[in-house]
Amino acid sequence: MPGFFAQHLLLSVVALCIGLCMSLPLALLAMRVPRLRTPVLGLANVVQTVPSLALLALMVPLLGMIGFVPAAIALALFSMLPVLRNTLTGLIGVSPVLIEAARGVGMTEWQTLRKVQLPLAAPTIIAGLRTAAVGVVGMATLATPVGQTTLGNYIFTGLQTQNSVAVLLGCVAAGVMALALDGVIRLVEHGAGKHSRRLQLAGIGSFAVLLLVGLSPLASSTMPRDGRPTLVVGAKTFTEQQILASLIADRVERSGFLPITQSSMGSHLLFDALAKGSIDCYVDYSGTIWTDVMKRQDMPGTRQMHVAMKRWLANHHGITVAGRLGFENTYTLTMPKARALELGVTSISDLRAQSMRLRLGGDVEFFSRPEWARAREAYSLEFGQIVGLETSTMFEALRNGQVDVLATFSSDGRIPKFDLAMLKDDRDSFPAYDALILLSANASRRPEVVSSMQSLVMTIDDDLMRRTNMMVDVTGRSPFQAAQYLSENLMADSSQAVAPVATPEEVKPDTAPLTAPVEAVPGGQPEEAQLTVQAS
Repeated sequence: MPGFFAQHLLLSVVALCIGLCMSLPLALLAMRVPRLRTPVLGLANVVQTVPSLALLALMVPLLGMIGFVPAAIALALFSMLPVLRNTLTGLIGVSPVLIEAARGVGMTEWQTLRKVQLPLAAPTIIAGLRTAAVGVVGMATLATPVGQTTLGNYIFTGLQTQNSVAVLLGCVAAGVMALALDGVIRLVEHGAGKHSRRLQLAGIGSFAVLLLVGLSPLASSTMPRDGRPTLVVGAKTFTEQQILASLIADRVERSGFLPITQSSMGSHLLFDALAKGSIDCYVDYSGTIWTDVMKRQDMPGTRQMHVAMKRWLANHHGITVAGRLGFENTYTLTMPKARALELGVTSISDLRAQSMRLRLGGDVEFFSRPEWARAREAYSLEFGQIVGLETSTMFEALRNGQVDVLATFSSDGRIPKFDLAMLKDDRDSFPAYDALILLSANASRRPEVVSSMQSLVMTIDDDLMRRTNMMVDVTGRSPFQAAQYLSENLMADSSQAVAPVATPEEVKPDTAPLTAPVEAVPGGQPEEAQLTVQAS
């Protein structure tokens, strides 16, 4: 907790300082040039109306990086409006009589601003800073999906694992920080209002103490880490990804590296971070790469898809596919078994005749994906209502009767808990979603990393992954505990599991050697299923 608190505090304070440095000069300029006031405030208002998470996400492609920098800039932009507005209000509110008196005693414009206008406007300006501080601390919890560690890590992880204690812990800690910052700034505001230097110094001193205590955990985190090289492991927002990230981090540590986990990141941001080398390794799914990243709409055989995908990732992004984990996590439509039996539904084709009377639920992302468009067209599905849900609440919505059919992932541990039937995709509308270990260009040049990742290839089947997910989603275990269970129950040891992605048999585990040749896909040259490790 102290480390998360420190990272959150540092991000918030830096963002406030940047926002203040941008807002004050703009406000002073708008004060001197009245025609600029409307466009300056209008621009700040526009930034303020952009959804917080979207503003954070936009910074990543604009700056070409993840983590602290894009988060700090987004938060700084978010903080500008209250400071700008209050600064202008405070300066305009200074009595013209006082300004005229200052000029009458021979003060220059700069002296009038520094000795009359700013001191009188200070309480109003600082009140705006208080508003900005509370808003920034709250918005900083949303920086987790863009790769910045904050108290939002507790909130996002807790939501996905249905751990209300973790969610509450993150919210309370962020609230305490907001109150603390608001309190010390309020002390400075009182000092400015009463023209009391002692109160102002007390506020500044309290702020310094808050920073000293709050940021102290960062000092230990920057100490030398026994000389081990670091390797960044990424993860998406849902339970399975957090479990696999813990599993990979354990293997990485065994191979002599210090793992750093960046969890709860968005799918596109995570892939871009891997391509740019901001992270070194994570698990993605073949269907996601094929449809979302490569923008392919065709549906070749699984083996051909893997071969083409492996070549494309290497040629366009320098990304290496270390291998398949062995299980598939595809999209699937599910119904309570009793309801499916009542309606005589066993496949998605059977669902077509009933769909107009049913409500379909799923995460919001699913309904914007090409897989859903393809499935809807293939089966001529027209549901009575489509309901976008947060992933942590989808199954409860199904149990409570708010939706009748649920689009979810086939390896979700809550499927057996809620006694759901997975409807057969009898027209193969969804592509294969084999879990793949992806390595950045830098990580693929490290033989130890490649070897440790290959020890996981073809060791996890669908049932094992579903049971492991259930430990978190149903029994309340942590992703770390679930990863330990998964590690203890792997189907094969590292000496047996070395089959890469592009092997002659792509669906079931195989024992083909690394150099097993494969056929060329249309438009391409024959390839070998061989993972080449370059010298560091």
